[in-house]
Amino acid sequence: MDKVRVIVVEDHDLTRMGLVVALQHREGIQVVGEAISGLQGLKLLEETKPDVAIIDIGLPMIDGIELVRRFKQNWGEDPLATKILMLTMHKTPDLILAAFGAGADSYCMKDISIDKLVEAIYSTHEGNPWIDPAIADVVLQQVRPNFAVGVATGSKTVVIHGLDPEYRQLLENAPLTERELEILDLIVAGCSNAEIAERLYITIGTVKTHVRNLLNKLSVDDRTQAAVLALRSGLVD
Repeated sequence: MDKVRVIVVEDHDLTRMGLVVALQHREGIQVVGEAISGLQGLKLLEETKPDVAIIDIGLPMIDGIELVRRFKQNWGEDPLATKILMLTMHKTPDLILAAFGAGADSYCMKDISIDKLVEAIYSTHEGNPWIDPAIADVVLQQVRPNFAVGVATGSKTVVIHGLDPEYRQLLENAPLTERELEILDLIVAGCSNAEIAERLYITIGTVKTHVRNLLNKLSVDDRTQAAVLALRSGLVD
């Protein structure tokens, strides 16, 4: 299997060097470049076109958010375009939302373990956004888009707006039930199966069945991916 080609854009020398060394020891990852400023990072992105770019927000020259915005303007329409993973200490709502608004695909805090970071890199490369649990609540509290959602109520299905075409098609073919939407909302809120069962007055077995069904409908592998999709697309109110 081909290695995931990665670049690191980070102005703090020890952080950048430590990250590069740690990633180079991972069999499935190849570090193809590093940069210490926003402008260097933009040039490196355009020259190497890596699979995943790990970018800090607090960069000199131009910050990481502006770097992502400029890169996405130039290359964002390419289906094979680089995926962007922000790696930062910042978790203020404005910066988080600005990063996603600029085109970031994933967002990690710098205190993440290397194993989790590698997991985030692979997930991001595969097209599955990764949001650090430390900021999930922040994003959820701030992002409340007014999207309509596909809901099956008897024979009636509400039209879906605000989703990527592939997910819209998925949910038009198999819309989420009201109960599945309730459970998805609780998953995003960080509830376990037991907590969901207690809140909805149903058995854990029933919760597991609903979770399995909504994962299949959303075409995702686990609860984390379902929560990220719901968060980014407005599937939860």
